[in-house]
Amino acid sequence: MTWIIPDHSKSQVDRAGRALAQATNGSLPEEDLRVFANWRSSHAFPLNTFQNGLRAKARICTNPVISQRLKRLPSAIQKLVRFPTMKLSQMQDIGGCRAVVNSIDDVLALRDAYRTPRTRHRLVNEKNYIESPKTSGYRSLHLVYRYHSERTTTYNGHLIEVQLRTRLQHAWATAVETAGAFLQQSLKSSEGEEEWLKFFTLVASAFALQENRPAVPGTPPDRNLLWEKIRERSKRLDAVARLQEYPLLIDSIDDLGTARGRPFFLLERRPDQGKFHIRAYRQGDQHRIFKDYLDAEKRVNDIEGADAVLVSADTIKAVRRAYPSYRSDTKYFVRRLKYVLE
Repeated sequence: MTWIIPDHSKSQVDRAGRALAQATNGSLPEEDLRVFANWRSSHAFPLNTFQNGLRAKARICTNPVISQRLKRLPSAIQKLVRFPTMKLSQMQDIGGCRAVVNSIDDVLALRDAYRTPRTRHRLVNEKNYIESPKTSGYRSLHLVYRYHSERTTTYNGHLIEVQLRTRLQHAWATAVETAGAFLQQSLKSSEGEEEWLKFFTLVASAFALQENRPAVPGTPPDRNLLWEKIRERSKRLDAVARLQEYPLLIDSIDDLGTARGRPFFLLERRPDQGKFHIRAYRQGDQHRIFKDYLDAEKRVNDIEGADAVLVSADTIKAVRRAYPSYRSDTKYFVRRLKYVLE
């Protein structure tokens, strides 16, 4: 099959990134969009390599959920705005793959599996947000590698992020994203109503304690006090009812067929239409995939609560398990939250 290769120098990529970050009134320069799209698409080959490696290593776990994704345009722009000195060519998570596993022990076993064998790819960064949670409550383990191959040198230097997290950590992260989508607030980036942000921070601490891991900085160290604060804030927000009532957006599924032999899925959330679109693509449709991805991002750019993302998984069922926030599936999060409240 034909993989996308980078058509621009890193200085051109960085110039395009600065232009997109500085764009105003929602108008994004077409040429800079094309440079970004090509740079992002060129991560597909090294990302596929790491996803295959992660899938092989994760066989030591029971029923792991493996997925991969290329970073969404709005997320990339938002990151460049938040970190003005960051260069697009050095953004570490343009391409990312993830393993969602059952326990902390599984996460640690997978991390050790990455440390054991020799690899030509170079580990450039490891962030353990499980032992040192972010103040927002986010918890996961991140490994960032610089791709290197003696045979396929075209992509040497591309950065790929590997995320390892438990199902409970994943449930929290996707609940934050789901609530943010319906509230039309960027809770995921710690922006929005303080009540909701603090609620998710407190719940993250409770989940951390359930996994026998450090609580989130700034939350009550006493378990009983923490539980009580969660109850108070949950009652004020009517959190359980609201999270349970968020409607499913998957009302239409386009061009799925059996999805067999179609490992790429373009997910487009359209709350203005009350719909959620999914398109499946075959492995060899690289040029069509990335063109449609950019077109979808343009369509949703000015629509409140709308977004688009390209993901990869074995089946549509695996996509739904890996990205439950895109179908507003908060059941597991709510079940664990009720355990705390009760």
